[in-house]
Amino acid sequence: MRRMWPDDLDFILNGAEEVTLEASGSGGAGSERDGHGVRKALRVRISQQDFERIWPLAEARYRLGGERLGKAITLITTNPHYHRWHPTDGGTEEHVSESGRSVTTNYVTVHFLLDEVREPVEA
Repeated sequence: MRRMWPDDLDFILNGAEEVTLEASGSGGAGSERDGHGVRKALRVRISQQDFERIWPLAEARYRLGGERLGKAITLITTNPHYHRWHPTDGGTEEHVSESGRSVTTNYVTVHFLLDEVREPVEA
């Protein structure tokens, strides 16, 4: 099944940093032989509120459009092979709203596995 990343959540990937995840392994699960040793990923710092919006999309693969056409992402949340890259505290920011109230925004740092998606084409 080909799932596309929801257009209304594209803003979450704006400013995403492309990183390389290196999972340590000794030939078992998580090793390079299993395709889990070195993986490309996107690292994103998002608000806790936005993280709660994308939580239902976790651990499923979504194809991307636009500038990342031909790629797919999977939000890492509870996968034991990628424990070091599970969502972590991204800090807080405080600011004053237009009404004069002090507002604190909590952030989360998340990683999306990034894969190339190539379809065989019949001639």
